[in-house]
Amino acid sequence: MREELSELIRFESADPRLQGIDVSSVIIAPDGKKADVLVSLPGNAKSREEAMEGLMNAKAYLRKQLAARIELFRMPELRFVADSEPVTDRPLAKLLRRARRGRPKTDPDTTPQSPA
Repeated sequence: MREELSELIRFESADPRLQGIDVSSVIIAPDGKKADVLVSLPGNAKSREEAMEGLMNAKAYLRKQLAARIELFRMPELRFVADSEPVTDRPLAKLLRRARRGRPKTDPDTTPQSPA
């Protein structure tokens, strides 16, 4: 759902207020009736407010398009929430940092040498 919403907002929306919006994650309620869509908003406070207004105006269109693309028993009501996490700090970046921290450092003196 996150990928489809992100694609709809980025590439298929004609509203200029939605430029630069990134969908961070989608949290669906256990009953499937509501979904919180965490979005990273660009720029200053005024552009963030305009972006949220644009999302609210596009909510019905986005829900209808999602229903056509994703096969769910019930399409949840979308609620857009500004993500407090910075745009650059994504889950993939976190995983890469964790992998680098957990990777043992190789010392050139202790690295096994291949036979010549």
